Formats: sequence, structure tokens, C-alpha cells
Amino acid sequence: MIRTLPFNEHVAEYEEWFEKYPYVFQSEVEAIRDLLPTGNNISGIEVALGTGRFSKELGIKEGIEPSPKMRALALKKGIEVMSAEAEHLPYKDMRFDFVLMAFCISYFEDLPAAFREAKRVLKSGGALIVGFIDKDSIIGKFYEQRKPKSVFYKQANFYSTKKIITELKKIGFKSLQYSQTLFNKLDEIKKIEPAKPGYGEGSFIIIKSIK
Repeated sequence: MIRTLPFNEHVAEYEEWFEKYPYVFQSEVEAIRDLLPTGNNISGIEVALGTGRFSKELGIKEGIEPSPKMRALALKKGIEVMSAEAEHLPYKDMRFDFVLMAFCISYFEDLPAAFREAKRVLKSGGALIVGFIDKDSIIGKFYEQRKPKSVFYKQANFYSTKKIITELKKIGFKSLQYSQTLFNKLDEIKKIEPAKPGYGEGSFIIIKSIK
């Protein structure tokens, strides 16, 4: 599913990123929050949730994470985390109202398979929310340039928004809704940048699609 070695071996560096860019993280969290389903008895998971930072902020109670060291930190945050891969989710069919994939799709071995699994575990009318850095954006281009020297980005496959739209539609997802944030370079983001509808301006794109 996911290339876990750099994340398992460099957890401290991963955590330091969030401390260095707090407003980037909060901008991403609020953009995702805007698209999460709401209401009583809503159930959802985060796939490849890392150390659980997004799940903790968004009130997501469970999910999967293949990296043992990251999983351990997520468990300490009170999140129920199982060791599993996105292409083989350990859940029954039609169980959840939403599935969140935040910043993980670039590391999947088989993106279509991961989307198919998300669709399988979603209830009818459930939502897959995918958050990612657009490869054609300011930050996306910066990450692409850093790939040869970065322990985290070296193995990453960054995608354009249009590519993700195409893959979601192939799997049968519909009613796609788009949001975007992070309109400046990483070091220039000194406050929360409110999300706006659409894509093509911001670096961080969220696509909500319905089963």
C-alpha cells in the first residue's frame, strides 16, 4: 500500500514539520473539516493516518496506519488504529459514512485499488474525502524539486487534480465537490488561509466524492 520505511524511520522529522508550519496544518484541517459529513451517529475512518494529528483535530476515532512507530503515537492520542494497507482495508462492506485520505495517496502502491476499497467500506451515499498537494501548484512544484534529496518525497508520486478526478470517476464516485487552500509558499503562510471552492489556485486540494 504505502512506502512506510521513511515514515517509520524518521518520525521525529515528520513531527517537526507540523511544529514548523502550524498555520499550514491548521489551514488544511479547517479545509477538510468543511467537507466532512456532519450529524448524529456519523462514523468514519482515516486511511494512513500517520501519528494521528488530523484524526485528533477532526474527531475521527479510528483508522489504519502501516508504520508501527507512527501507529504507536496515534494510539497515545486515543485513536483506535489497526495495522493495514489502503488496498486491503480490514472492515466490512458498507460500514462507514466517510473515509478520509489526507496526504497519503502519493505513497500508495495502487491508487485505484485504494479508491475501490474506500468505496467498498462506504455506505450508499457515503463520502470519500481526498486531500493532497496538487503537483502543478506552488508547493507541489517545490516538493517535486526536493524529491531527489528528501527522505519523505523521494518515493512519492504527486498527482494533478485532474488525474485524481479521473481516477475517482473511473471507480464510480460521483457528485465531486472541490475545495482548496494554501495559496502561498510554505514559509510565507503566517496565518490560517481560509479555503475557497474549486481548484487551480491553492496547493492543497480536497475532493469530496459520493458513492
